[in-house]
Amino acid sequence: MTMTSLITGASSGLGAEYARRLARRGDHLVLVARDEARLEELAAELRGEGASEVDVLAADLSSAGGIAAVVGRLSDASRPVDMLINSAGFGLPLAFERNDIEDEARHLRLHAEVPMRLMHAVLPGMLERRSGTILNIASASAVMPRSTYAAAKSWQVMFSRWASSYYRSRGVTVTAVCPGYTHTDFHARLGLPPGEEGIPDWLWLQAPRVVEESLRDAARGKAVSVPSKRYKAIYTAARLAPTGLMARLAARGR
Repeated sequence: MTMTSLITGASSGLGAEYARRLARRGDHLVLVARDEARLEELAAELRGEGASEVDVLAADLSSAGGIAAVVGRLSDASRPVDMLINSAGFGLPLAFERNDIEDEARHLRLHAEVPMRLMHAVLPGMLERRSGTILNIASASAVMPRSTYAAAKSWQVMFSRWASSYYRSRGVTVTAVCPGYTHTDFHARLGLPPGEEGIPDWLWLQAPRVVEESLRDAARGKAVSVPSKRYKAIYTAARLAPTGLMARLAARGR
C-alpha cells in the first residue's frame, strides 16, 4: 500500500532530505514550501528517485491563506495523509532585543502555531483510520536556554510528548525530532558562510543520518528522537545542568 506523506519546509534543509528518503521508499509525496520553482525542481528529482507521485503545494505558512491551503489538503478525507512532517522553520539572531518584533512573532507562529494547526487538521482522519505518523522537527536546543528559537522548539517537544502519550493507543504516533547542528542550508540562510558558525566539526551531523534515525524512532513509537549518541548525551546532560551554565554554553555559535 502506497503511503502519502506531506512535508512542510520541503524545498530545503531537512525537509528536502526527508522527501528524498521517502521518495526512495515509494511514497506519494506532497511538498509544501513558499518557493514553487524550487519545489518543482525537487519534485522532478524525486520522481526519478522512485516516488509514486509528487504533488507541489506552494504555500507561505506565515500567512493565513497559506495555512488554510495546507489545512484543507490535510483534512481532505478523499486524499488521506498517512505521515505529516512539520519541518518548516527559520532562525533569528540571538539578540532578541535587537530583532524586529514582527520577525519574532512570525518565527513563533511558524514554529508553534502552524504545527499545532496542521496536527489538528490531520489527526481526525488518522484517528478514524487508527493509523498515522507525525514528526515535528524540533532541535536539541529545546533543552537549552537559547533565545526564542529554543523556546519555540521546547514547545514542540512538550506538545509532541503529550500527543504521543495521548494518541498512541489509538494508532497515531507523534515524535519530536531533536537533532543538533546538521549540515543543511539552514545556517547559510542565516547569512553564515560554511565554517563561520563557531561550532567544532565533531558536533555536526549529516542530514541523511538524522532522517534515518528519526524515521526509525518514529516507527518504534518514540515520543522524542535525538539522533546520534553524542547528542543523546548532550540532551540528557542539558536537562540536568544548571540554567546559567547551559545559557553560557548555548551562547556559543550562531
